[in-house]
Parts: sequence; structure tokens; C-alpha cells
Amino acid sequence: MGRTSTAKDRLIDAMIELIWAGSYGSTSADQICERAGVKKGSFYHFFESKTELALAAIDHGWTEHRKELDQIFSPVVPPVERILNCFRNFRQEQEELFEKHGRVLGCPIHSLGAEVSTVDERLRDKLQEILSQFIRYYESAIRDAQAQGSIVTHDAMALARIVFAYSEGLLLHARMWNDLGRLDEFESGAKIILGVKG
Repeated sequence: MGRTSTAKDRLIDAMIELIWAGSYGSTSADQICERAGVKKGSFYHFFESKTELALAAIDHGWTEHRKELDQIFSPVVPPVERILNCFRNFRQEQEELFEKHGRVLGCPIHSLGAEVSTVDERLRDKLQEILSQFIRYYESAIRDAQAQGSIVTHDAMALARIVFAYSEGLLLHARMWNDLGRLDEFESGAKIILGVKG
């Protein structure tokens, strides 16, 4: 990860890993501190609560992930290929996490969102904000593909939401069944939804 020089950074990294590999509700401040290798006093020096740490971790994780997405969705890459490359990146990431944790972890944003959406408005709103930004990557690629004539759609935003929901659904199923094979339909399914031939 390359961000282990300070206690604050270690707390953020620990929070990301613990809520992704487990759950937000079952992760305690003590567990976070133990994983980060810091004293509990340091936790409360940097963050007033677990929610504050979670918000910081979400922001950090999204900032890092956007660097990848900016490359994957680069305008120099053909539009449909951008989406397929994103799915390939999902698959590779899940394989690496499976090697490390022995389980399919799925999408941390959706896993956390499903857990806290009815009980923590601040976390829910932050997650919704990130998901909306993520969908815009798909929408931009779909609009470019539409302009090139490789996709026919009357509502690029709606199609982007459908493609995104499809990919997240597969990630959720892979996590629930602990089966990477559930991701085998990423590309073929996306092509069907997008109306891409071949």
C-alpha cells in the first residue's frame, strides 16, 4: 500500500482492510488499533469516532481508486474497451484478494453501503456520492461509443446505471457464494447489455 509511515495512515489502511474483509459493524476500535499497530489513544487523537475514521478511509480508498479509473477510462482507449477493461481489473483485483484472504470480498462500497444505509446517514451519503461519480465513468464511455456508432442508446446515463448495477451484482454474488467463477460472465454480459456484437 505504501502508506504506513504514520499512525493516522496505518489506522486508515487498517479500517479499509477490516471492513472489506469483514464488516463495519463487527469491527471495533480495538481491532483497528491492533491491526494498525497503534495505541488506542492515537485512534481518538486523529478521529472522534469509528464513523469519522470510516469516512476518511472511504475518501482515501476512492482517491486511490480514481487514479486507476482515470487510466482505465482514458479517452485514448476505445470506449467499449474501457468498460471491459474495468471489468477485467475487477476480476484481477478479486483474484489477488482471494489469494490474500481466502475469500471473495466483492465491492467494499456496496458491501458497506448495504450494511449501513439504514442506520448511518453520513456514511450512506458518502457512499452514494462515490457511486454516482463511479457511474459517470461508464456514462462517459457509453456517450463516446454512441458518438462512434458502436452503441445505440437513447439514454446513456440509464444504460450506465444498468451496466454498473450488473457488474456490482456479479461482485455481490461472487462474495456471497465465495466463488470467483461468478465473475466469468462479466464481459459477455456487458456486451449483451450494451448491444455490442462479437
